[in-house]
Amino acid sequence: MKDKTIKEELIIKAREMGIPLIGFAPVKRWADPPKRLPNKFNEWIPEEFWPQSIYPEVKTVIVIGLPVQLPIVETAPSIYYHELYKIVNNLLDSKAYEISNYLTVKGYPSIYLPRDGYGNIDILLENPVAFFSHKHAAYLAGMGSFGENNVLLTKDYGPRVRLTSIFTSAIIEGDPITGDDLCTHCERCINQCPVNAIPQHVESDDNFLKGYRPMDKIACAKRSKMLRKDYKSPCGICIKVCPVGKDRQIFNREDMSIYTDNSKYKKAWDHVKKYGSR
Repeated sequence: MKDKTIKEELIIKAREMGIPLIGFAPVKRWADPPKRLPNKFNEWIPEEFWPQSIYPEVKTVIVIGLPVQLPIVETAPSIYYHELYKIVNNLLDSKAYEISNYLTVKGYPSIYLPRDGYGNIDILLENPVAFFSHKHAAYLAGMGSFGENNVLLTKDYGPRVRLTSIFTSAIIEGDPITGDDLCTHCERCINQCPVNAIPQHVESDDNFLKGYRPMDKIACAKRSKMLRKDYKSPCGICIKVCPVGKDRQIFNREDMSIYTDNSKYKKAWDHVKKYGSR
């Protein structure tokens, strides 16, 4: 069976499984990243986080993504978004597991990775890094670019997507990286972050790093811990106010003033927030 056929089969299988986003990244992209990347990094991914360091047999990383529905995200933080987040995470795990088994049966030993690589928020506060980054894998699979909030942006759903990965020994052609920066740099995610986790200004004498904003992961994790006690984590504010994504057209949410003005939606959002959580 030709590698191209494997890719075609996986794309069809993903569609049948209800997976709208799938991307492919050869592992060599971690060691030798493409020159035309749409974003800047203070430092590249350390070798210990490369897929080949975690599963030496891997030749290709397959990334799958499921959307989180915009009208539900708009109620965040709330029990509604909390429950959506949980169900999407569980679906990602089960679908990635199924794809990995599908490939293994075909003679290409493969393993799935959990969509989150940490036990709880307290662990994350001690060490705010997972053992593998799905968003960077999606980035290297040509699925999008990074926003100011350090979240992957996609053309179809903006940042309103959850991701996970499959490591496979199959050699599969990688998807192209266009080099397009999807972020509009409107700074809504910066200005509306309740814990100021994204710096307003970054001083740098290095032209390469101009515009690079280091995320305060600890501040973000502390807020998540607080919200989790109230049964309404994650926060979700930075992804609900992001203007990127075709889902805004689908849900008729292109008017961004609804998040700052006293819009017709505010009453509904306030109602949802009052119940099911503290």
